[in-house]
Amino acid sequence: MSPRVLPERPLPGHAVCLDLRTAGAYDHGAVGGSGHDAAVRTALDAPQPGGERRFLVLDDADRLVSHQLLYERLSSYGPAHIVCLAVGSRSERNLSRTLTLRPPAAGVLWLFDTAEDGVPGEAVLRPLVDVLSTPEVFDAVLRALGEVVHGVAVPAVRVLEHDLTDEARARAWRQAVEGLTGPDVPAGAASAEQVPAALALLLDEGVPRSLADHRWLPPQGRAGSRLAACDEAVGVAVDGYQRIRGAAGLLGGAGRTVDLPGDIERVTEELERFRTAVADAFGAAGGSRLTAEHRGVLLDRGVELPEMPREMSRAGIVPALRDHTHDLIGKGLPLRSVAARLAALSARTAPVGSAARLARLDVVCGPERLRRLGARHPFTAGGSRPAALAVTGVLALIAGLWPVLGWVLGPAVGVLAAGLAHLMLRRRPNRSPDGRIDGGGATGAAPRLFGGVVGGLAGAGLGLYLGPPLWTAAVALIFSVAAVVLLALRDWTRAVDDWWARADPEEAWRILRETQALIVTTAVHDWLFAEVRHHCSAGAGAVGRLLRGLAETADGHGQPDPSGLSYEQPSDLAGAETEDVPPSAADGGTASWSWDDWSADGGEEDVWSDMDDEPDPVRAPAPPPSPPVAPDRDPRGPRRTTAPTAPTGEPLPLPAPAWLERRYGDGGPLLVDTLVADLVAGTLQILDRCWAGFERDPGAAVSAVHEQRMAELMDETRVRLERDVAASPPPRYDGLRDPDALSGLATAFSDRSDRPDAARLTGVAPDAVARLLLAEDDPGRTVALCGPEHLRLLSHDPLAARQVRFVPEAMRRGAAGEDVWRGTAEDVVWTGAGRHAGILRLVPLRTDVVHTVRAEEAGER
Repeated sequence: MSPRVLPERPLPGHAVCLDLRTAGAYDHGAVGGSGHDAAVRTALDAPQPGGERRFLVLDDADRLVSHQLLYERLSSYGPAHIVCLAVGSRSERNLSRTLTLRPPAAGVLWLFDTAEDGVPGEAVLRPLVDVLSTPEVFDAVLRALGEVVHGVAVPAVRVLEHDLTDEARARAWRQAVEGLTGPDVPAGAASAEQVPAALALLLDEGVPRSLADHRWLPPQGRAGSRLAACDEAVGVAVDGYQRIRGAAGLLGGAGRTVDLPGDIERVTEELERFRTAVADAFGAAGGSRLTAEHRGVLLDRGVELPEMPREMSRAGIVPALRDHTHDLIGKGLPLRSVAARLAALSARTAPVGSAARLARLDVVCGPERLRRLGARHPFTAGGSRPAALAVTGVLALIAGLWPVLGWVLGPAVGVLAAGLAHLMLRRRPNRSPDGRIDGGGATGAAPRLFGGVVGGLAGAGLGLYLGPPLWTAAVALIFSVAAVVLLALRDWTRAVDDWWARADPEEAWRILRETQALIVTTAVHDWLFAEVRHHCSAGAGAVGRLLRGLAETADGHGQPDPSGLSYEQPSDLAGAETEDVPPSAADGGTASWSWDDWSADGGEEDVWSDMDDEPDPVRAPAPPPSPPVAPDRDPRGPRRTTAPTAPTGEPLPLPAPAWLERRYGDGGPLLVDTLVADLVAGTLQILDRCWAGFERDPGAAVSAVHEQRMAELMDETRVRLERDVAASPPPRYDGLRDPDALSGLATAFSDRSDRPDAARLTGVAPDAVARLLLAEDDPGRTVALCGPEHLRLLSHDPLAARQVRFVPEAMRRGAAGEDVWRGTAEDVVWTGAGRHAGILRLVPLRTDVVHTVRAEEAGER
């Protein structure tokens, strides 16, 4: 089999192609049989859609009878449809075939001449094989062969090919792979707002609603009792503060009995005991799974854990990871970016154990914070000393206005102010009643005494001079005494509040709340959710590693296969000997012909006509003529020549046959996006097969079979890019394990009608195809694959010919908003794939040219 004639691999849904022309083509793979037997076995093993078995066979025209058993074996697995391309030489004038190759199950296309000037036979056969292997064209040709005499016809062809330049194809493929994989990016940080609700609980350190009322520290437990004692101590201190901050604290007995420094010291001690109990619980339990033993250890230390809440379960983690992964991919993120985000999620949800919370406990309830809580703060009252001196002096002066008695009453007011200030110092809140704890203080008694004495004497002198009435002096005395007492109470209350704010014993309550919140967070996320977090972290890491591995595999297939051969590109066989014939027409090859030019005698006169109304086919430049080679066969038969080479020895590109017109585009605006969408859809199919394994064991090593599937996906997409510029959709995948999980990406699997048309993929407009397929039947539009000397073998009846018009569905899909297909024939065969469109005209032979050989005769031959 020539690799330049048949496809490199079987195409899904297409006819299976095999080449029986070269006897030793399969000898290297045959075991216990000939190379032809191996070729047939390979064709039979190729997968085909259920109930449809199509075989496109290339064979030598003079070996159809001798290969009878091979054709019969193609039907050994059930009814098969066979189209045989029988390649004959110029000297052949008759065709013999067996009953196996008769309609309706089989038919023969006889190619008299497969070589043109500078175009090897393989370059002529390869595009013809591509056209005929398309299932729609295959079926239409087989039906048409069933309507002609003997089921044998000579093809006359005109084909347009819409394709990409090699540079455009390589560029589109490279950009598509880059769009799929993306560059390496840092992991970043995972956020609870960017993940599903089931995963958000693991990121925001929140508490499920069902656990909001749970008592994590029962009162009878070790930690609970310490918590209750600490809370009680803070309550006692706050109650004592409320008792002494008013007149009762300064003038009543509360100031003598309340021991605020002792209460604060007890708060600090109880808080330290509570912190020790919590730290003991944090250090005793841990691990990636909560066991009954861990529950017992925590209960002994005063922490009671509930059952797993209904909002969180291990079974819901992998579905949430799947939804998150699909959401990221659906947003257009490349694989490496998705892998980076999953790696960040894995790092964020990884269980670190409750022992790691000890550092946070030191911040919340550490020695430094306890030291600040137990610190001694001085008690200061009376405000500014000069102001206190002046105010007391004024009040004493007013009291001393009483004539005569003012010499006693004025200084007495100053003594009263100084006495109250001294009383504040004696009953200051930072001093224990027994004097064990004393934070020191100052109340300004001396300035008040000095100001009062001086002011009182001055007032007494002023009273003798003014001589106010007694009732005025009495009112002034009452006012002065009341003002001194009220100001003392005000200074006392302000000073107590100021000292309490600086000591801040209520900070212990805030410490308790923060410590309790830390306990709840630790209990939920480090103990209850330990297994779930481990499952999530391992699963996210496994998916991220898989996506990164798939990206690396895709990068390895990012360049087109250098061994892929296009029709105009030479292969390693290009420099070998090829079968060629001398030119038989003015253009150096086969030309179009018309029934009007047919002569009854069939003489070898000029019966070819040029199509002036057809555009010249886009063909590669003709190679320079090669030196003549001495013929080794009959001058009228095929001769052996060497394919032309460049002066450097490199084989030159081979031109296209005369009946094939190529139109190259630089890639349409939707080509890269379509390729990326196909690759993403295939990647999601690969992932769909992995979620069950992640659910069972997320930490297991990623199987290499997934990378193999990725390689197959890349190969399949590249083949479709080379075959029809990805105009045909990828094979339908009906094996989704959970179709509901891909509801947001349904268009990648079910909606195939919105696929871009060929014009937006190739950048080539379909106008030329529409003009070629006009409704009128013009035989001159095609080129017969035979020489002038063979025209006498064809049927004289022009109505006996059959015609198959074929166009890929992608070429008429969304044709730029204009009806360019108006006027085309109604019998056009719309193919699901391929980049070729054109006309295949089947010209029957005269009845005496084809001979049917029965089995007995075949055996004799």
